[in-house]
Amino acid sequence: MSTTTRAAVVESGGAPFTLSEVVLDEPGHGEALVRMAAAGLCHTDLGVASGGLPFPLPGVLGHEGAGVVEAVGPGVTGVAPGDHVLLSFTSCGGCRNCRDGHPAYCAAWLPLNLLSGRRADGTSTISRGGEPLGGHFFGQSSFAERALVDERSLVKVDPDVALDSIAPLGCGVQTGVGAVWNVLEPRAGSTLVVLGAGAVGLSAVMAAALTPATTVIAIDKVGERLALAKELGATHTVNADEVADITEAIMEATGGQGADGVVETTGSVAVLRKGVDSLALRGTLVIVGAPPFGTEVSLDVNGMLGGKRVVGLTLGDNETQTAIPVLVQLVKEGKLPLDRLISRYTFEDIDQAVADMGAGKAIKPVLTF
Repeated sequence: MSTTTRAAVVESGGAPFTLSEVVLDEPGHGEALVRMAAAGLCHTDLGVASGGLPFPLPGVLGHEGAGVVEAVGPGVTGVAPGDHVLLSFTSCGGCRNCRDGHPAYCAAWLPLNLLSGRRADGTSTISRGGEPLGGHFFGQSSFAERALVDERSLVKVDPDVALDSIAPLGCGVQTGVGAVWNVLEPRAGSTLVVLGAGAVGLSAVMAAALTPATTVIAIDKVGERLALAKELGATHTVNADEVADITEAIMEATGGQGADGVVETTGSVAVLRKGVDSLALRGTLVIVGAPPFGTEVSLDVNGMLGGKRVVGLTLGDNETQTAIPVLVQLVKEGKLPLDRLISRYTFEDIDQAVADMGAGKAIKPVLTF
């Protein structure tokens, strides 16, 4: 049986979110109907809503959902009605990378999560007035009071943890954490630099504080965010507006050695290049921030010959069924103080949340239902 619910629809690129009554298809094979409790707002949502990223509009976005399972379709074995779940990305489950524990690099990742707005078989999950809408965003489209979700997007979580306090784990937080834990893997005494102190960057700072790294440098242009970074575990901060060159600032803070690891979250190729130039011998820079498609960056080739590496990253390279319950437990124990990043808004105030995020007033808006 189909389900009528209320969703935030983007009618066209650059249009605001409009609350509208939509119809969800009945749960098919490997799908569940989830009553949403919260959904984080991410820059990827804003990029699609602005028309800057490819996705069929009108459509329903949202990919950091959290809620309670109401019904399941055929073949669903991992969750049951009543379970508390976090919603993340989907994947095919059968390609080489999925089988190898790297579903963020699924061979079908782009069409399943972003490009098509439909299920893998081409059918629509959401309609309005009998016309299909773009949906199935990250296998969830969670900017709605109820969502039809791929089982591979679902992670069962501890029901004692408030869902609005962990919704951002679905994308931004696990990305920042994974950049540190899964790629950089700091050793004792390592020096890490985080470029950009937004939600992803501050998540990387929190993750670094839980490693043997002894120097964690956060760089941003907003003093308040740098102060928060210091509270969350950064040992040094640099205001990019107050120094002549951030590479020189990093070299000074590291005693001329450079950084063992850099997390680049800004999406600026100029900042990315500065980060590469500040790497120590055999250092690694992780590209997290995503500029417009087709953007290129130039590098000093001879400068790379000292064993430097530049690595791209999607969603922290996490296997969500393993990683997310661990992150939830760390939130519960206060070791990952995610609530310090969150500003809560009612679902009806989604456009205010968008405005505050764009203006830098909110680090991680979370919609509550």
